[in-house]
Amino acid sequence: MSTRIRATVTVLLLIVIALTPPLQTSAGASSSPPSAGGASPLWRWPIDAPRAVASPYRAPAHAFGAGHRGIDLASAHGVIVRAPADGVIAFRGVVVDRPLITIAHPGGYVSTFEPASSALAPGDTVSAGDEIGTVAAGGHASLGALHLGVRLDGAYINPMLLFGPVPRAVLLPCCDAP
Repeated sequence: MSTRIRATVTVLLLIVIALTPPLQTSAGASSSPPSAGGASPLWRWPIDAPRAVASPYRAPAHAFGAGHRGIDLASAHGVIVRAPADGVIAFRGVVVDRPLITIAHPGGYVSTFEPASSALAPGDTVSAGDEIGTVAAGGHASLGALHLGVRLDGAYINPMLLFGPVPRAVLLPCCDAP
């Protein structure tokens, strides 16, 4: 492929990407900011700094499609997990091979942490920053990683949208100059 054609194709792809709306699946999962009555709430991180996203949110193409309906935070086994926002413990137990804890938050938000061991029980209230458990073992995440999934009115959303503005992507040159 000639350099001129490659440059033209690259420009066209960038235009298509810039003009494409956020993915909306049939299950309602979206990568765009939630709009429950306006602005989304600002949550605090469930683990203390330093923190890094080991595996990002990847919206599925359809309700039952492959994807990653949450983020995995790099951590160590035994690290304290904190409530990201006020809420009520909705579930605490083991699902398949992983301990998890779920919090129902105001505004239709539900957060789930796995693997996370906890002594809390359904119905317990928590405030943002309260200790809710510790990072355990099990599940799809690598040993020591904490998976955080968030649903808004039953549809999975990108948890990163709740921790403040997501930085804009910066496109770097990928090809030889024409």
